[in-house]
Amino acid sequence: MFISSAQGATASTDSVETSVASSASVPPNTPNNNTSQDSGGYEVVRHLLFGPLPVIQSTIHLLHQIQYAEPNDWSQPISTGKPNEMMAILTKRVRIV
Repeated sequence: MFISSAQGATASTDSVETSVASSASVPPNTPNNNTSQDSGGYEVVRHLLFGPLPVIQSTIHLLHQIQYAEPNDWSQPISTGKPNEMMAILTKRVRIV
């Protein structure tokens, strides 16, 4: 499920990589920087998990069990600099109904 956090935070699915790359390519103060909306009736939402690595892994597993997100859709855990605290990020496109 995870590899060393020293390798950085990258998502493993093309859709996640595309959404992260496209939002990073537009400067933050431009009128066209609408990172929360996607064409075709979808919105982009980001989930952040903070805590000890076992708790993050358990939460990711739980979200997989309820079929919300695949474990490989999450970033690699990133150290926050605080003792025993990591962070993982999920960028997900959610259909608006």
